[in-house]
Formats: sequence, C-alpha cells, structure tokens
Amino acid sequence: MSTNASAPVLDATVRVPNHVVYRSFVQETVVLNLETGRYHGLNPTAGTMLSALEAAGSIRGALRSLTEEFPDAGDRLESDLVRFCEHARQRGLIELTETP
Repeated sequence: MSTNASAPVLDATVRVPNHVVYRSFVQETVVLNLETGRYHGLNPTAGTMLSALEAAGSIRGALRSLTEEFPDAGDRLESDLVRFCEHARQRGLIELTETP
C-alpha cells in the first residue's frame, strides 16, 4: 500500500446505512437506496468492494481483505477503492466517518 493523499480517507470507518439494501448476483450487485428510491447496479468488482467495506467496517480493513482477494491489483486497488467510496457516499449508499 502506498502512502499518498488518500491516507486520511483510508482511516475512515464505513457503514452501509439501514436505508440501503443490496443483493449480489453473478453478474452484478443491485443496490437500492430506500430514501431516494434509486437502484444502482454494481459490477462484480464494485459489489465485492461493498461487501468488503461492510464486513470490515473500515476502508483500510476492506483494503487488506481485497488485497488478499486481488493480489495482482497493486496500488491501483487502493485508488479504485477510495474512488468507489467517494461515489458511493455521494449516492448515499455508504456513510464514512473520517478520524482526525
């Protein structure tokens, strides 16, 4: 893992709020934000990221888990996970709490 500008974000805790439900299928994960009524389709990699985030409770913990699952991804995995978290937070699919 590299140390870069995303380091503070990596220390954030993450949770999937109660108003978000999702179900994983072979080709995609379907996510529903019950507050907005909007469905979101995630590709298998993004669905795996969402599951890892929920299981780990932190971005750094999810990154460790995902690194074991995708050992060839290298530093790209970190930037992809941070970008996924930013997009998911904007859509109300996850809540992040950054630690000081």
